[in-house]
Amino acid sequence: MSAASPLVMAIDLGTGSCRAALFDESGSQVAIGQREYAHAPAPGVPGSQVFDTTAVWSLVVQCIRDALAAAGRPAAAVAAVAATSMREGMVLYDSGGTELWACPNVDSRASEEATELVRSGAARRIFDLAGDWVAITAPARFRWIASHEPEILAATAHVGMLGDWVATKLTGEFTTDPSLGSSSGLFDLGKRSWSEEILDLCGLDASVFPPVLEPGTVLGAVTTRSAEETGLDVGTPVVVGGADTQLALAALGVHRPGRFTIVGGSFWQQTLVADEPLIDPAGRLRTLCHTVPERWMVEGIGFYSGMVMRWFRDGFCELEKEEARRHGLDPYELLEEKARLVPLGSGGLVGIFSDVMQANRWRHASPSFIGFDVASPARSGRMACYRAIEESAAYVSLGHLRILQELTRRQIDEAIFTGGAAKGSLWPQIVADVLGVAVHIPVVKESTALGAALYAGVGAGLWEDACGKAERVVRFDRTFEPSAAAHEQYLELFERWTQVYRHELELVDSGLVNPLWRAAGA
Repeated sequence: MSAASPLVMAIDLGTGSCRAALFDESGSQVAIGQREYAHAPAPGVPGSQVFDTTAVWSLVVQCIRDALAAAGRPAAAVAAVAATSMREGMVLYDSGGTELWACPNVDSRASEEATELVRSGAARRIFDLAGDWVAITAPARFRWIASHEPEILAATAHVGMLGDWVATKLTGEFTTDPSLGSSSGLFDLGKRSWSEEILDLCGLDASVFPPVLEPGTVLGAVTTRSAEETGLDVGTPVVVGGADTQLALAALGVHRPGRFTIVGGSFWQQTLVADEPLIDPAGRLRTLCHTVPERWMVEGIGFYSGMVMRWFRDGFCELEKEEARRHGLDPYELLEEKARLVPLGSGGLVGIFSDVMQANRWRHASPSFIGFDVASPARSGRMACYRAIEESAAYVSLGHLRILQELTRRQIDEAIFTGGAAKGSLWPQIVADVLGVAVHIPVVKESTALGAALYAGVGAGLWEDACGKAERVVRFDRTFEPSAAAHEQYLELFERWTQVYRHELELVDSGLVNPLWRAAGA
């Protein structure tokens, strides 16, 4: 990379962290700045989570400045910026562009409103048009706002998704793209734009919803104010990005029907691309627009699969964190090496966290480990718990793979695994053994950020097509082949895990314990 070669920046708002990453023309990551965060509940509002725009913007600014400093290049080297984010989360603004209300993807305060939509039959109509249930999408949330905070709805002049919010902070412009916009539950998937029928059904004013632009379109430029905050140059082009999972697929060159991909971040997404807006008639999985025109994505969500690992690291592994610090290691690297000594099946321990997705009644058992052998601490201690977390996430992936094969009538014989969870070697091998297919790991694991950067490059005129560029630059550095013997054992353990999970859900449904998470209206 020459000192004069241009860079592109991606800003990514995940469920548990935000980051700014710089990439060069070869698609290689040059620098990154990252900060973790959490979303606190609104006082006295059960099920709520608040997206604190002031606090998060401060973290985004730090990430941008950290990335620029780490790259050792002037801000003028950044040819363009694009943003991405978790889906479903949204921001409401007043006429002056000030944020009035914001929530992340897992806010579930609108339980009663979602239930009303289900009872009236509106939820099913929305699902048929928009591809997602009303559990964590905008229709129920807008009803909640209308009922509990009508003054905010009355003052709302603009609506955007969370990735759109980053672009708005940088430029002052209001836009969305089909991939993020469709996660609102207010889209007509076939038209790849806002659904007049759903907006009317929800009693929403169409004028507050932004224009829909395709990824790669220049929407504006960095303003003087945002340049002063971030260190970016005034006038730097800001390009339409998209939703996190769809951008990860784009970065991997996954835009043709039939390729199975696992994006392993705070949540895990198991996906197949389709050439039509395929709707699951059983209401299990959901469908959203891809970043690529005339392409859609069917996916199942592994809820909190990555967040559970972070919880376990921070709640139970202080010794390993200190040991890793002394030796200059990533704590996850050390934990995985120790967990590698635990045999397949985690010594009989079963991890109960995310369930296989059922969008129209999405709830999860109370987080737990079941099956400790108290007579053998070495056999079922903390490292067995660590492996059980990895196995439980792989079981969810297997459940989603089976549903995707059923819906698309395609036999899946390989998988791509990307995201933070793909950085080690134990978790990818467990995934390969559970699924029984070869698992390919890309060199760049921050695929979502790379996808945003590729579209930033399109907007900057550095290349013509994001997916075409991805196919030229994406590299896979490892492939994990499944063990036939391990796969057979895991199929039996998957059936056991499924039965245990069903019984654990009964405890949640009886009200005796709290769920890991329950969708609004579930």
